[in-house]
Amino acid sequence: MSLAARKELIAVVRRRYSEADRDGKKLILDELTEITGYHRKHAIRILTGDAQNILRERPCRFVYDEAVNESLVVLWEASDRICGKRLKAALPLLLDAMEKHGHLKLDESVRSQLLAMSASTIDRRLRSIREHAYGGRRKKRAALSRVRKLMPVRTFADWGEPRPGFFEMDMVVTVENVLKEHSYTASF
Repeated sequence: MSLAARKELIAVVRRRYSEADRDGKKLILDELTEITGYHRKHAIRILTGDAQNILRERPCRFVYDEAVNESLVVLWEASDRICGKRLKAALPLLLDAMEKHGHLKLDESVRSQLLAMSASTIDRRLRSIREHAYGGRRKKRAALSRVRKLMPVRTFADWGEPRPGFFEMDMVVTVENVLKEHSYTASF
């Protein structure tokens, strides 16, 4: 339903609503919420308040132009289609490397907009491209095992330079190996 049609409908319904008793107002609200899809409280505000201030067209505000979107897609493809959170962290290094090797040439305004873009905005900007790239299917998350839930995951930005002497290792030991090593027999 267009905005003009909604304004016209509300002008007619507002008159009926102001003259109706309590039960009549309930029925009018039910009809209006059914037709327009408004939440009940929003419909009450429209019918009792100034509809011109509530129903106004908001101008579209595009912050990022087409050049930013196109360069974001190129960077996303170059980074092997990683998620927005990891792409945000990798953008400074990726931009430098791609410009250094001549794969990308950006204006300073486009470059600053890319670096200022948040991870969630990156994901929103890439949503349609990602759906098209994966054939309209959304990737499903696999069920995580208990061990994977306990292991901390770090993004590209979380890794700092390790101090000298720092060592990190993950080890998994099965019960069978422990029993064989110590020559225990298990009877179940």
